[in-house]
Amino acid sequence: MENREIAQMLHETADLMEVAAQDGFRIRSYRNAAAVIATHPERVQDIVLNPERKVTDIPGIGKGLAAVLAEIAHRGSFERRDEMLAKYPASALELLKIQGLGPKSIALLYEHHGVKTVDDLERICREQKLRVLPRMGAKLEEKVLRSIESYRKSAGRYLLSFGRRTADELMAEFKSLPGIDGVEAAGSLRRGRETIGDLDILVTGPGAGAALAHIVGHPKTQEVLGRGENKASVSFGLERLQVDVRALPHESFGAAMQYFTGSKEHNVVVRTNALKRGLTLNEYGLFTVDTNERVAGADEREVYQRLGYAWIPPELRENSGELEAAEQGTLPKLIELADVRGDIHMHTTETDGKATLREMAAAAATLGYEYIAITDHSKALAMANGLDEERVVAFARQVRDLNREGLPLRVFSGLECDILRDGRMDISEDALAELDLVIGSVHSYFNLESSEMTDRLMGAMECPSLRILGHVTGRLLLQRESYPFDFERVASLAAAKNVWFEINASPERLDLPSHLIRSAKRKGCKFTIATDAHRPGHLSNMQYGVTTARRGWLEAGDVMNTRGAQEFAAALRPLGPSSIASSL
Repeated sequence: MENREIAQMLHETADLMEVAAQDGFRIRSYRNAAAVIATHPERVQDIVLNPERKVTDIPGIGKGLAAVLAEIAHRGSFERRDEMLAKYPASALELLKIQGLGPKSIALLYEHHGVKTVDDLERICREQKLRVLPRMGAKLEEKVLRSIESYRKSAGRYLLSFGRRTADELMAEFKSLPGIDGVEAAGSLRRGRETIGDLDILVTGPGAGAALAHIVGHPKTQEVLGRGENKASVSFGLERLQVDVRALPHESFGAAMQYFTGSKEHNVVVRTNALKRGLTLNEYGLFTVDTNERVAGADEREVYQRLGYAWIPPELRENSGELEAAEQGTLPKLIELADVRGDIHMHTTETDGKATLREMAAAAATLGYEYIAITDHSKALAMANGLDEERVVAFARQVRDLNREGLPLRVFSGLECDILRDGRMDISEDALAELDLVIGSVHSYFNLESSEMTDRLMGAMECPSLRILGHVTGRLLLQRESYPFDFERVASLAAAKNVWFEINASPERLDLPSHLIRSAKRKGCKFTIATDAHRPGHLSNMQYGVTTARRGWLEAGDVMNTRGAQEFAAALRPLGPSSIASSL
């Protein structure tokens, strides 16, 4: 069993224990252990099963949890989980994904109305029975119904990062098989969609059929959905992600990559254009209509070229202007991961991070970055031990001293400062002015009316020290919708005041969304891409932020942290009043 599967099992058990109002200490211990296991570099089950190793050597794993892990390793579950699943059905875990409900609410609904599923919950709300329960009401009832609708839209969807890990794991296995020449992932994963519904993997070579046998017989395959001569479909892993593996001849590989990458809307226009040219395009190749002669197919670029297009990066293939740009030769030169020179949003043990400043700096240096910004939380996030004014000033002084002493890269002193409900910043301007960089983020009061949230964000941009708006829409993918606000007004003011929009690379956020990135770029806004890392391992999430930026048609020049350290430092200086006036 993989680490993430064990972590998921512990998380789910803790969730059910919360519903049952059980011991808080044990709940926290399961959650903490899940976090440790999910990021541990070694396979924890291998350590547990090795008589010469002790799993208690892993920080955060005590004797009690060692016994739990041993039970999981030997039989795939453990006693406490079995007890919880006997008391509550596994479907109760879905209820925790509905916004507005917590464990106590779910326990109350279970006790009074026997609510076990999302369908049960919807019925209770439509019968207006939720509003009469203690600490609930009509507004919560409406919110829960909206959340159920949103949840159903996202059901069966998976984070881009999860799809990437699963694809990389399977592709590495396929490549190790004899007679495999090429393996590529297609579909929404290749286009970099923020969530995916399934996984398409294309395989070529004389041994391509072995890949089909491999996925069908894989120990993580839960169910074989279909098996033919050239394709196998399975339900894979605990998450039951549908994986489709296709075996292809060399001469069709490029056409199949084009076809199975999509999007459907993009492909409809491409095929229509092919017909206008007397050609027909499918997953096997590009053929003449009259003689059925293959004119392209092995190479995807050649397919586009024969149809009169420049090759179109997969991230742009959404029929949103990319085909016209490809015909006219005006496609952007999209930003690459290698263009990023520094990561400028991360947290340390000063607040809720898991590594020190020096540890984060060392990890960033190994990635080749020239600089980082440490941006711990401000005091409003008391649960994260946020910094007050005194600690902010002391931190700025500490960073200046460290830079003089010498570090493997330059460190900018920063803060992720809470934007309060009325638009004020959580820290006084005198303290913020001591820092190199200030990110303003919303972490509370997500349910404001659109006009109030718009005023809140615009009010924050009146702060002289604010340079970046962090994770601007507040969404959490598959968990929480964006809060409502007038993005056009906010973007116009951001462009005028030279406040940059963050593209948060955390796989759970990927915020700004790509369509808003394009809108903001048209208004003249600038951007940053940053990981919001809370441990060194999170720094690798930069790839997902870059993918999102590419989907928003951004070039390297649109992103401020593609600049070198000296140029970036100069760009941090605020505009003067005359400069702002001239840009309005």
